[in-house]
Amino acid sequence: MEWIAAMQQAISYMEEHLLDQINYEDVAKHVHTSSYEFHRAFSFLTGMTANTYIRNRRLSLAGRELRQSDARITDIALKYGYETPESFTKAFTRFHGIAPRLAREDSAKLVLFNPLTIRLTVQGGKNMDYKIVQTEQKKFIALVRSFNNEIINDDDNHEIADFWAEVNENKMLGPIWMLREDGKRDLYGLCTPTTGGPGTFDYGIGIIVDEDTAPYDQKELEKAGFKIWDVTPGTYVVFDCKGKNGDCITETWSMFYKEFLPQMGYEAAEQTDYELYFDREREDVFCELWIPIRKK
Repeated sequence: MEWIAAMQQAISYMEEHLLDQINYEDVAKHVHTSSYEFHRAFSFLTGMTANTYIRNRRLSLAGRELRQSDARITDIALKYGYETPESFTKAFTRFHGIAPRLAREDSAKLVLFNPLTIRLTVQGGKNMDYKIVQTEQKKFIALVRSFNNEIINDDDNHEIADFWAEVNENKMLGPIWMLREDGKRDLYGLCTPTTGGPGTFDYGIGIIVDEDTAPYDQKELEKAGFKIWDVTPGTYVVFDCKGKNGDCITETWSMFYKEFLPQMGYEAAEQTDYELYFDREREDVFCELWIPIRKK
């Protein structure tokens, strides 16, 4: 998919339906992609989720209407998708910094949030190191949980980080940790949309199964809460995430959508992507990010 064009099409659709009951899943259907992939692409390209964009545009327009009309606050609240004046007042105050009843005063300062326009711009001068890898069938053993799509690229959400912390603090990987030799105990953060519902994705923490993995009893591991995660053959672009914490992963995803895809003749593929955390750490590399792609 041409993500720049698709995202601009998505913005146009949202602008045309701001007064309708829509969310990012409706927009994803309009641009013919999964809600998970749309949410991820939009948030990394724009720095906000589609739901946040819709909410901010509505509140911006509501502020303008309060200044330019005599419509009742209750009617404006309903017009812009709020079921009660209280919920509207809370959202309006958080966005504009003042309550709706004060917005009509001459000295009132309101926030203007204009429609987005996405353009491909030339990024200046820094290297974007990558490699393209054709992979065979892969198998992992992982602890897996489902998360809401809305947490992707949400700076205030720490659910996946908390998942990692829980796994490490409680030594939950013990049954599979010893299947690998010292120095080969790389960990993987696996990510893919679930098949159970459009609003969630699966994230798993585990190890790869290969010639260096000791024999194991799959039924016993499943009783312990582990799952076998199969990944079909595919083409991946691999980036080094350079930094001291997970912020570099977000930065790399943003670079992938803003710089790699527009320039390289590939599009994102709906397949498992994963972070590779090395047992033997590499200097200045937090992890490797493996992202599935396909030729346009």
